[in-house]
This record gives sequence, structure tokens and C-alpha cells, in this order.
Amino acid sequence: MALTSKIRLQVNANQVNAIDLGESRSSRVLDVAVSLASGTGAGQGDLVFVDTRTLAASATEDLDLSGALADAFGVAQVFARVKALVIQAAVGNTNNVNVTRPASNGWPVFLAAGDGIGLRPGETLVLTCGVADAVGHAVTAGTGDLLTVTNSAGTTGVDYSIAIIGCSA
Repeated sequence: MALTSKIRLQVNANQVNAIDLGESRSSRVLDVAVSLASGTGAGQGDLVFVDTRTLAASATEDLDLSGALADAFGVAQVFARVKALVIQAAVGNTNNVNVTRPASNGWPVFLAAGDGIGLRPGETLVLTCGVADAVGHAVTAGTGDLLTVTNSAGTTGVDYSIAIIGCSA
């Protein structure tokens, strides 16, 4: 099954400053665009997992990147390497969505066990590898393949959307 992917993020910042007899303006643009062809080498990916998920109050789930996630056709996605990760906490959440590396079998996208980030309502985490990167972020079945997602509080549920693009080899 062929897969082509595009990840794009654009920051477009415009500043206006009132000065005597007019305005001073400055525009800055940061455009990050990564296109991945189908395959397992540099600038390629052949696996994808996309989902919107719900966690009950105080709930935690471990996402197993080496086989427990299925694509849109129900096929298990056994990632050997990840080229892109996007996680977005829903705007309507009351609590944060915490994304961490668990102590046991944690996927080493974060430097140490327990490291992670709390995504506030509406916040997005984006991680992409450059098109020249053939390695990506390695996934090791049984020892480095879990990504933990936790609802930060016990009051209400949270929703989040996730996309993972990577390689089978």
C-alpha cells in the first residue's frame, strides 16, 4: 500500500508600531514543510496512524508503536522509526493532555523516562524529521515502543487527536 504525506506548519507574524506620521511594519514568516514519499528511506514513510481519542478523568493510555495501533484499513502499524508526530489537545478540554515517556519500554522521543510535555486545551505538539533524515526516531519493540498519554486531572475527560507517520523498516 503506497503512502505519501505532507506536514506543513507556517508561522506568519506581522508587527505594527505607531510612529510619527504613520506606522512601521515588520513581517516574519517561518514555513516548515516536509513531504514524504512512499518507502522506508530518507524523505519517506510507509506507515500512518491517525485517530481522535478520549481519556476519562485521570485516565492513562500507553500507545504501543510496535503493533497495537491500526491504520484506517485495520492493518497493524509496526513502526521501526517515526518521521512525524502530531498531537493536538482539543480546544474544549478542561484538563491538560500529558504526553510522556514511560519508565518501562518508553519510546525515547523524550530524553529520559518521565520526561514529556503537558498540552493545554487547544495546544499542539509537532515533531518532524527533515527529508534528508533516513533514521527518524527509532522504535524498539518490547524495550522502546510506548508513548504514554494521560488526562492531567480527575475532573473531566479529555479529547486529543494524534497522527504518526513512520517506517516499517
